Amino acid sequence: MAQPKRRWSKRRTGLRRSTWQLKDKNYGTCPHCHEPVLPHTVCSNCGYYDGKEVIAKKAANED
Repeated sequence: MAQPKRRWSKRRTGLRRSTWQLKDKNYGTCPHCHEPVLPHTVCSNCGYYDGKEVIAKKAANED
């Protein structure tokens, strides 16, 4: 198997690895309750998605 002739410099290695960083999550706001929510997911606070109630939530005083 072929071997490299020279060692890669630290700069070249760093330039290659510079794209490995993690990106921040892209949060939006729920149009119904205005809580932060990930795009294309049901809001965990109110249960709405795309303007429709998908998950029915219990009221706070109903136990």
